[in-house]
Amino acid sequence: MIDVPEPFARETVHREGEAGKRWIASLPGLADELLKQWACTPTGPVMHGKVGIVVPVRRHDGSPAVLKVSFPHPGNVDEPNAYATWAGRGAVQLYERDDARFAMLLEQVEQTTLVDLDDDDEAAAVCGRLTRLLAVPAPPGLRRLSDRAEAQERELRTASDTLIRHVPRRVVDAALATVRELGREQPDLLVHGDLHYSNVVRASREPWLVIDPKGFAGDPANDAFSVVVGGAQRQLDVDELCANLRRRLKIFADAAELDRERVIRWVQAHTLLHACWARNASDPEGTAALAERVATALT
Repeated sequence: MIDVPEPFARETVHREGEAGKRWIASLPGLADELLKQWACTPTGPVMHGKVGIVVPVRRHDGSPAVLKVSFPHPGNVDEPNAYATWAGRGAVQLYERDDARFAMLLEQVEQTTLVDLDDDDEAAAVCGRLTRLLAVPAPPGLRRLSDRAEAQERELRTASDTLIRHVPRRVVDAALATVRELGREQPDLLVHGDLHYSNVVRASREPWLVIDPKGFAGDPANDAFSVVVGGAQRQLDVDELCANLRRRLKIFADAAELDRERVIRWVQAHTLLHACWARNASDPEGTAALAERVATALT
């Protein structure tokens, strides 16, 4: 049986409580059943993200793959649906799925991610090109980003008194206008939903592929927020990030074949919404101040 990484087990139990504790206890047996079900043999140590484990394996035909098992959570439901719809177009290939157990057998890729790329303009272009590839008609039943618009507007209005102590009112007004004007009616296109640089990986079949999609139906311009998150992941100086952000968002938009102004508006709104979240979470890492500065620079 596999060994569950201790940091992953500890974080899962801390986040999910008793349900997480029970799931962690069942995970070695569950992974063993899935390995037998799909005739796979482990070939390396168990890796993990925030919500699941990844086991490098060899399939029955000798080809490499990875077994991914995620904690049962509504946010993880549509990952296999997104992979199945893309069928390898810009994303890792889905070989097998067991939706009841939140498990998939996926194409194996490298551990190098877009965070490791030293060219920030090229990183923005890569995300843009992948966004264009992924923007195919959404399959039926996906969660719609437009359904979030009412809650997003409410969150910005509720937080406005706090926000205007840190940013000019025009910054809050701009984000509210974006959610009102662009949020309620969005295209019926498949959106990754979590396209930060750590979710773009090197591969042998293509230079870069995406992993870990949330899978939404909506406007692909929402994923431009990846350029801001990627800059933070690469620990760019905040002055450098803000000074070059508009240019990099235009690079993203052109590569994605999206309207530049719509991309910038969505990023400004999502950045300010992220500041709301950070302040509600007591902002342990100073995230809110960075997000507010970026949102102001884009207004």
